Amino acid sequence: MLNKYGDEDMELRVLRYFLAVVDERNISHAAEKLHVSQPTISRQLHDLEDEVGVTLFERGSRTINLTSSGEYFVSQARQIVALADKTVANIQRTQEVSGSIVIGSAEAPMMATVAAAISKLRETAPKVNTNIYSTDADDVHARMKNGLFDFGVVMEPTDKDDYHFINLPGTTGWGVLAQRDSQLGRRASVTVADLRGQQVIMPQQHGSIDVLNDWLGSSEQEFNIVAKYNLLYNAGILVNAGVGIALCLDGIINTTNTDLRFIPLTPRLEGHASLIWRKAGQMSPAATAFLDAMRDILPNNK
Repeated sequence: MLNKYGDEDMELRVLRYFLAVVDERNISHAAEKLHVSQPTISRQLHDLEDEVGVTLFERGSRTINLTSSGEYFVSQARQIVALADKTVANIQRTQEVSGSIVIGSAEAPMMATVAAAISKLRETAPKVNTNIYSTDADDVHARMKNGLFDFGVVMEPTDKDDYHFINLPGTTGWGVLAQRDSQLGRRASVTVADLRGQQVIMPQQHGSIDVLNDWLGSSEQEFNIVAKYNLLYNAGILVNAGVGIALCLDGIINTTNTDLRFIPLTPRLEGHASLIWRKAGQMSPAATAFLDAMRDILPNNK
């Protein structure tokens, strides 16, 4: 990375100091955590600000507060350090396959197939660690492009031009999550007409919005959208609190013995999922081992 003087001298160590101070919100606490002196960290932070040419911290208080530039820098620093750690873990391996893989997954019942592949991987490559990151499809694509995810599980339709992919078996259906004792919660199915006049909580992913708009036969602006979500768990809390009903996929939240109930849409709207990985770049041995395990349990995708 080039500093304002045109030199390339930013170190991962300095980024780790910076992130420790951000996490601890206190230089002395960060120094204790890193087993270095407080003056050392203070000097490194000043040098870092000189190097990037902006002020990262607001000074003058007992705790550390970030400037707007600092808020942006911390998110980038975390990605850089995470990518470096992942790369080191993958290259520091013995002849036996080891390392780590990161799978970013949207909420999808078809994740069960991926879980079966991970179980198979534990048999074939027990030294490979798997990290699951739950997020939405838009974030999966962004982190895949940055190399932070090795694989992604995304609901269809999705842009796969830059990816290899495996269509995961099984389907799920769209519906609404509603309070069990509500008028809608007692219905066997939900139509477009039933949604009019309801306070609706929508998924925020672009692909999901497009699918739902096609089914609704109109844009979401014609409905009373009161909130949007990226993960259904928190949307379920909103439904339970009476904020509205949530449009969602079946099989994500277990509503047994709860005050919530899933009601399918009619006509039925199905959802499919795919496992994706980048066409560009070299796949690590750990990632290759996972893909081999996936193909072992899905022989038609070899």
